[in-house]
Amino acid sequence: MRFTKMQGLGNDYIYIDCITNPPPRNPIALSKAISDRHFGVGSDGLILICPSERADVRMRMFNADGSEAEMCGNGVRCVAKYAYDHGLARKTPMTIETGRGILTLELTIQGGVMTSARVDMGEPILTAAHIPTTLPGDPPVNVTLPVGDRSFAVTAVSMGNPHCVTYVEEITDGLVLGIGPQIENHPAFPRRVNVEFVRVNRPDDITMRVWERGSGETLACGTGACGVCVAGVLTGNTQRRITAHLTGGELLLEWSEKDNHVYMTGPAVEVFSGDWPTD
Repeated sequence: MRFTKMQGLGNDYIYIDCITNPPPRNPIALSKAISDRHFGVGSDGLILICPSERADVRMRMFNADGSEAEMCGNGVRCVAKYAYDHGLARKTPMTIETGRGILTLELTIQGGVMTSARVDMGEPILTAAHIPTTLPGDPPVNVTLPVGDRSFAVTAVSMGNPHCVTYVEEITDGLVLGIGPQIENHPAFPRRVNVEFVRVNRPDDITMRVWERGSGETLACGTGACGVCVAGVLTGNTQRRITAHLTGGELLLEWSEKDNHVYMTGPAVEVFSGDWPTD
């Protein structure tokens, strides 16, 4: 089975072209095996590029633990790059069907290949029941969340997948690697949650690290950065347009007052291709 490894700011996934090739029989098992960084190819998960009756292509995303997720902001840019560069949909703008609906991407083309994209991520989901979370508020803003013997002021939003944002003076391994998995599996989030730890540098500039649901810490999270952009406005910490510094690089975000949509701009890179045994 042919695969291609791609990354957006170091948030890396294995991509399978299911338009020109048959899809894997068991994507859950495949994601677990191929994502393993010691015994597999190594990645944050698996993304299938599939035919769509509603858009140019469709993406299905599986975390490294095999769980299927609704969306991946870095992943959707890489899907667009693969589709454009490999001739599946050589066009811009491009539409991609995801678990959160159809997204439109404006591609930047240089030398005949896509280098980056501006993604219309749609409107944030701010109703607690639809995030989903049992925390109070629509959305919950600066709500106290007890975690072990500590508590954190958190803001919960969804970009088609759930996010829990907390602002800190210093982002430490203790927070990301210790508190992150506890919040991911907190009873307040019935479908688990992605956790963002954020330091505000300026009203238009932040630094963040992410503990991703089902994958652990990743070098970047596109939907997480979008969630932080929204949370920053809701809490009064940041403006509607920000630069987010993630471990793997920078994303540009805007929560537009005009249409209430969140826009994310960032790169996409093809790393290498190879063959994975089908059995």
